[in-house]
Amino acid sequence: MVQRVAVIGAGPSGVTSIKGCLDEGLEPTCFESSDDIGGLWRFKEKPEPGRANIYKSVIINSSKEMMSFSDFPPPADLPNNMHHSEVLLYLRLYAQTFNLLPRIRFQTTVISVRQTTNFEVTGQWEVETESREGQRETRVFDAVMVCTGHFTQPHLPLRDFPGIESFRAKYFHNWEYCSAEGLEEKRVVVIGIGNSGGDIAVDVSRVAEKVYLSTRSGAWVVGRVGPGGLPLNVLFPSWTNTMLEKKLNQALDHKLYGLKPKHGFFAQIPVVNDDLPARIISGRVAVKPNVGEFCGSTVVDVVVSATGYNYSFPFLPSALQAKCGYRLQLYKHVFPPALTSPTLAVVGFIHGFGAINPLAEMQACWATRVFKGLTALLTEENMMKEIEKDTATMFACSERNPLEVHYIPYMDSLSEEVGVRPNIPWLFFKDPTLALQVFFRTLHTIPIPSDWTRKVGWSPSGYPHSVGPGVSAF
Repeated sequence: MVQRVAVIGAGPSGVTSIKGCLDEGLEPTCFESSDDIGGLWRFKEKPEPGRANIYKSVIINSSKEMMSFSDFPPPADLPNNMHHSEVLLYLRLYAQTFNLLPRIRFQTTVISVRQTTNFEVTGQWEVETESREGQRETRVFDAVMVCTGHFTQPHLPLRDFPGIESFRAKYFHNWEYCSAEGLEEKRVVVIGIGNSGGDIAVDVSRVAEKVYLSTRSGAWVVGRVGPGGLPLNVLFPSWTNTMLEKKLNQALDHKLYGLKPKHGFFAQIPVVNDDLPARIISGRVAVKPNVGEFCGSTVVDVVVSATGYNYSFPFLPSALQAKCGYRLQLYKHVFPPALTSPTLAVVGFIHGFGAINPLAEMQACWATRVFKGLTALLTEENMMKEIEKDTATMFACSERNPLEVHYIPYMDSLSEEVGVRPNIPWLFFKDPTLALQVFFRTLHTIPIPSDWTRKVGWSPSGYPHSVGPGVSAF
């Protein structure tokens, strides 16, 4: 029977996994290699190898209502789209409120996770760790939750750019970028138009002589503020597809600005940036096609490569890191299908058009219930079929972003696994007002099968406004 659980990493996914274990009566021990919680959201003036890094100007793309954990609304005085320092504050408050910090062993690095010799019988794992002082220790756990994220290993595809070896100016990955300091009056190329590439191009354009934003395939660009001043991600879900693309082009003609992609809006995660159109129209940022070749260093002074991240789990056996196409072979991005005992789960190793916190929380809820035997997985054969089907469906996304999922369908899928997906017909019978909110709004309330205690009320805008016992909002 699963009781002791090792949680690796104390970022957002790690802290919600600790709480998920406690909610189910399990005993978590979290190992965090740094001296604090927060993971990606801990800003550092100097990036630390092997750890995620963000830049000074980062503001979350999702509104605070949509990025919060289900039972812990952000303080009312925090802005809708929080600065990274406010996100870290929120995580600290979450950890303090639910007394999670005593469960974390800081400055302790996980060296290896391997099956015990009698794994077929017990499903247990040997977890070897190393303290800051170099002291190694091996402990046995009944289950493991891997919460190490995917922003630690920069992907710098130098071979895709002929002539880079003779390029004498400075080039680096956006993982190293902290601020525009030192780039004053420089000519800067930013390669890649994901959220980081767009942010950095805008940030640097305030001080640089010129910024060129190089994009291979274009991107849909959306702002954080929607019609009526509401956060864009709380609009009716019916405002989608062709209508949404029309609305976006009314606000910003993507073809005119050199941004129009070949793919539809929902084929790839869009770029969330309020300032990019203004920087382009003012001439501070020039959009260019993909870099074909580097020829000396007379045209530009600095190249920032916003080309994503590689991923791996160096502490796990290679057999657990098999891939299906471009994607890691994980059932619903959580469970390796080949394990005879489903006692290892990966949490937060995912990317959707929405905040990671609700995704990770739902994954953790599902994982802990599987550990306890309250929810069963499919057979290995059927899990593999589902993985292959998902990979084929998401092929375009898988090549560009192997971690990408369609946010709402994925959350619906997990909530069904946990047994908390709203029954719309039943809601219409029991509470028509709530049913309409669930059906038409982007937030809904769901009962959670544990003793999490909260109730979400609704204001006319659709925002949750009260907390009490009973249900949760995702």
